[in-house]
Amino acid sequence: MDSPNSSAPIAEAGTPKGTAPLSLLSRNLGVPSIVFMVVAAAAPLAVVAANLPVLIAQSGNGGAPYYFLVCTVLLGVFSVGFTLMSRYVPNAGAFYSYIQAGLGRITGTGAAAVAVCSYSMLLIGVTAYFGVATENLLSTGIPWWVFSLGLLALVALLGYRDIELSSKVLVVALVLEIIVVVAMNIGVFVHSGSAGSSLSVPLSTLGAGVPALGVMFAFYSFIGFEATAVFRNEARDPDRTIPRATYVAVIVIGLFSAVSAWCVVAGVGVDTVVQASADDPENVVLNLMGSVAGAILADIARVLLVTSFFACALSFHNIVTRYVFALAQKNVLPAAFGEVSTKHHAPSRASLLVSAFAAACLIAAIAAGLDPVTVVFTLAGAASSLGVVILMTLVSVAMLVFFRRVDTGKGVWHTVIAPTVSTLGLGVILVLVVTNFSLLTGTQAQAYGVMGFVLASFVIGAVGAMIIRSRRPDLYDKLDDGAATEGQPVG
Repeated sequence: MDSPNSSAPIAEAGTPKGTAPLSLLSRNLGVPSIVFMVVAAAAPLAVVAANLPVLIAQSGNGGAPYYFLVCTVLLGVFSVGFTLMSRYVPNAGAFYSYIQAGLGRITGTGAAAVAVCSYSMLLIGVTAYFGVATENLLSTGIPWWVFSLGLLALVALLGYRDIELSSKVLVVALVLEIIVVVAMNIGVFVHSGSAGSSLSVPLSTLGAGVPALGVMFAFYSFIGFEATAVFRNEARDPDRTIPRATYVAVIVIGLFSAVSAWCVVAGVGVDTVVQASADDPENVVLNLMGSVAGAILADIARVLLVTSFFACALSFHNIVTRYVFALAQKNVLPAAFGEVSTKHHAPSRASLLVSAFAAACLIAAIAAGLDPVTVVFTLAGAASSLGVVILMTLVSVAMLVFFRRVDTGKGVWHTVIAPTVSTLGLGVILVLVVTNFSLLTGTQAQAYGVMGFVLASFVIGAVGAMIIRSRRPDLYDKLDDGAATEGQPVG
């Protein structure tokens, strides 16, 4: 089969002015650039300062470092089959493309709708939280939604242009975040050494509280790591770049989060960290930074927490754009959104669609007077979390089916054991998410509403595929064009 680098043009004569074939996409992303974007989406400072206290309070114990390690191992095993399958599935639609290759067009298109829904909700939720965080930081009296709409405008501008520009912006934000967290970690080690206090976090801490909730909340910190495959069409030598970037991203996110969680638990105190996190989740980590590394660092962290949400928004915008771009190329969405800008060598039209949709949803929330944190951010985050866990579980099942049909030349570890372990592990996490969903949404009624919303997105996508099969069987047959079925890698 043809290499992804020699893809046929999207349009020939009559192509709208300003568009170009897929082959003209910028293909300059290497492992570091992709890893930076994925880790930026994971928002390391937001994970440590915002998500970690919630994890500790909800789990009721100080075993946070171990939860991150468990998730790192599980996603590392997941990546074994994921990266192998990437050689046979060139579509930049990432998770949905893998599900489609293993479980069929209808299930795959339903999964695509879930992916677009999930990451769009993440984009909207993060944008709303950014507005509140900025309003609190500046204390100028300007309403939160002004900052949120300003963020969307900036993200729209960057997303419209070459992906390399977004990558460079995210690198700056990410490096600053990491420096602040590392400074805190070093401060904890130095402070504990001079004070003679222990840095030990005993494994026995896992015996208290509800460990299952700890694993569930730790898993949320990895959401977005699939972006390694989303950027396949813009990567140099994707058959090497994507697997390497995936493993590096999982390891970096996992170990960084585990080490930082260890320092927070030890720094605050194994016996007191649960109560401190429950009493003041917004400031427990920032207060620790101030006590071990100086008040200036804590103030800088408050500023960078805002930029962390900006990095999240830009990363998720780019991910949703690539999903929309991939679907438009398959004519599931209007083909115009599957075209490439000749000026920016990027899926600029898909980016405009994503920006317009996010702006419309945010404006609707503003007009309805919804609280940006307790309603918009909370419910959007819950919907996206559920959707991504469902997608990853389906991908694991799809791996098992795909590797039974396609001879990859790899052994049983790559094609049977690793996909089976990831299927079981992710299945357990999915059960934990569903059974504890009201903790994310606030009420059982809201939990049912959000779960119904995610399910509806799958149904809409699946029904859309059925309609295409009925009315345009030629387009339906092309939904999985490019995926290998005879054991030959597409690249």
